[in-house]
Amino acid sequence: MSTANDDLRGLIRTIPDFPKPGIMFRDITTLLLDPAGFACSVERIVEGVDGPVDLVAGIEARGFIFAAPVALALGAGVLLVRKDGKLPGATIAEDYALEYGTDRIAIHADAFAPGARVLLIDDLIATGGTARAAVRLLRKAGAQVTHAAFVIDLPELGGADALRAEGIEVATLVPYAGH
Repeated sequence: MSTANDDLRGLIRTIPDFPKPGIMFRDITTLLLDPAGFACSVERIVEGVDGPVDLVAGIEARGFIFAAPVALALGAGVLLVRKDGKLPGATIAEDYALEYGTDRIAIHADAFAPGARVLLIDDLIATGGTARAAVRLLRKAGAQVTHAAFVIDLPELGGADALRAEGIEVATLVPYAGH
């Protein structure tokens, strides 16, 4: 396992048995409380971006935290990928499967012109269900989505690999073995 971002790993708290027994919750709030660590995580995400970006799409809610400063650094706009029913005005949406049931994410129908180059961002990738739904939604709206970035990766759950299988170049900063 890479030690390149061990400084960031040291700022991420692990909470055992949350939200249920057997889960090791990776809590970024401790990273966000550290100004230098938060700035460093944003800088490293930006350094990993290959090519021009028109919009940085942040997935609700923790993805918003990273999308905004990354967008500023790249000279791009911020696109909010929200849970359905949270955006005013006309939206387009995408359903996706959860462990028990389904959920739905949405963007404004007029958020961007077709062909916009969009970088997808979230705090963590696990199974990749939400991120894959976001890619489908953005592509359905006419975006070019070829890259995604995450602070934390849980590689054993396969989300980053599932995105790669859909033609997305995935960058992560801190992988964690196990769940």
